[in-house]
Amino acid sequence: MKPQIKTDNESCVPPRVPSEWSAHKSIWTAFPSAADLWLENLAGAQAEVAEMIKALSDGDHINVMVANSDARAAAETLLAGTNNITLHDVPFGDIWVRDTGCIFTNSGTALRFKTNGWGGKYDLEHDDTVGDKMAALAGAPVTNFDFVLEGGAVDQDGAGTLLTTRQCVLNENRNAGWNEQISTEKLCAAFGASKIIWLGDGMLNDHTDGHVDNIARFIGNNVVVCQRPSGVDDPNAEIFEDIANTLRNATNAAGETFTVIQIPSPGKFENEDGDIVPASHMNFLIGNKVVVVPTYGTPSADAAVEELTKLFPNHKVVGLPSHYILTGGGSFHCITQQEPLVK
Repeated sequence: MKPQIKTDNESCVPPRVPSEWSAHKSIWTAFPSAADLWLENLAGAQAEVAEMIKALSDGDHINVMVANSDARAAAETLLAGTNNITLHDVPFGDIWVRDTGCIFTNSGTALRFKTNGWGGKYDLEHDDTVGDKMAALAGAPVTNFDFVLEGGAVDQDGAGTLLTTRQCVLNENRNAGWNEQISTEKLCAAFGASKIIWLGDGMLNDHTDGHVDNIARFIGNNVVVCQRPSGVDDPNAEIFEDIANTLRNATNAAGETFTVIQIPSPGKFENEDGDIVPASHMNFLIGNKVVVVPTYGTPSADAAVEELTKLFPNHKVVGLPSHYILTGGGSFHCITQQEPLVK
């Protein structure tokens, strides 16, 4: 029987996917492996991912998927002497396993959604199977859903509230004909939630069509963090302020308002061709003991790490370069998936 969608003040169905700050059994990630995709950025991306793994391994066991023998050799070299890691030979299209992989629940199962290459943009071999491989290695039974969803499109507080964007979830290139009512029913049933907070658009030129993990994140009970513009030429200034205002006026599944905190954005950030790209400090990952924050050599980096340090008093907050990873389209949160402890 389909779970009933409750109103704000009613009790929600039991959460199936806990908050990211809940205790982890492990963290899953994928090591850059495809030379034809990364080209001259492969070695740099591998080095950045290795530094992320090293930082997170202080408190988390890291399951690292490698897609070929060359990538395994590189991973073994870069991660030599690092404890708390396991390498797995698993074929995957690209490293964005937040989106293509499974989503683990606190009951020991894994949720699997359909993939379509971010709306038909990057449909790669094995992206539709890597989630099953992850679940099998974790010994997690799979629950399949008949609609397209990337993990980076939603964030959850573990208490019945989901955060997402209309630009992505209601995009015709994902699930044609979806509206807020249909998607609310589908997502709440899948995640064991009862409330969705809808943001509008994501960052400019984000090929994910506005994944929420690049713009706003739950970080504690009734606490959500987003970005504030940096510089008069920040191309996302209006978007950031709209996000903050929406969150200030929102309530969670229990009808409670949020504490909304803004940290600085990297501001206007261009690639080597002069195109604006969606560099974001919001694409951080919350480990058991460490929070890894992507930085891009901008003046905002130190301030973003410092402000997040205050928000995570029980964690070590580490800013790490993510320039090469960004050339592939994302950052640390996009390439990881937490596996919670089973309750």
